[in-house]
Amino acid sequence: MRFVTLERDGYAEPGVLLGGELIAISGAGFDTVLSVIAGGADAMDRVRRWLKNPPPGETFDPASTRLAAPVPRPPKIVCIGLNYRDHAAESNLPIPETPTVFAKFQTAVTGHRHPIVLPKNSIKPDYEAEFAVVIGQGGRHIPEERWREHVFGYTIANDVSARDFQMATTQWMIGKTFDTFAPIGPAIVTADEIEDPHNLDISLTLSGEVMQSSNTRHLIFGVPKLIAFLSSVFTLEPGDIISTGTPGGVGFARKPPRWLKPGDEVVVRVEGLGELVNPVVAEE
Repeated sequence: MRFVTLERDGYAEPGVLLGGELIAISGAGFDTVLSVIAGGADAMDRVRRWLKNPPPGETFDPASTRLAAPVPRPPKIVCIGLNYRDHAAESNLPIPETPTVFAKFQTAVTGHRHPIVLPKNSIKPDYEAEFAVVIGQGGRHIPEERWREHVFGYTIANDVSARDFQMATTQWMIGKTFDTFAPIGPAIVTADEIEDPHNLDISLTLSGEVMQSSNTRHLIFGVPKLIAFLSSVFTLEPGDIISTGTPGGVGFARKPPRWLKPGDEVVVRVEGLGELVNPVVAEE
């Protein structure tokens, strides 16, 4: 199943992409996609029953429906840095022996086809295609071998980064969490649709030019390791997003650097998940 958050009549509500249609599910008793995730198996059963016979007025054309991020305000947005060897190499940094972890704030989240807004006070805005994991059942001290029990699904993320702010200190987060710097979506694809999350092509095109192209098999720390490591420190909760890192090809490492600029369009593709598209505009 593919869960989205659609924007209708000035408010957001959960929906499911099914057979070329978008079906709203708020009438089934869900106010957000997060409420479905937190509801577990019972919630999924209720969604399936609703989808068998949705009432009139609850089905939309996906092509003409504006989407927010699937979970517009995730409980946590956990990001993993330097998790592809080629990206660590182009950054002139050693291959990490422990996951490099930072976070983004909820205010950074934006959705499919919503603009990335380039801040007035940064001159080095960059892109990062990422494969992201959405936590279902939460927990602490989750063993690696039980990771599948805790994954609701997968989505696409773009870890937009202001490199001048990021590199100004040893702490990266300030350059990672400007408003709109966390595009996520367009959908959360439930885990049953992805046989192996460690064998998915991932790419990014910038205004039609391929800038990044790799496969999740090249992750240094895979999903089981990340879930076990993170949950050894803090409780993972339903709806948490784990953005697993970006492959090589980012803008700052190019010669000359290729920064995001107004008028660009960024497309992140992950095999089996679709594509996340964002225009780029200047802050007014």
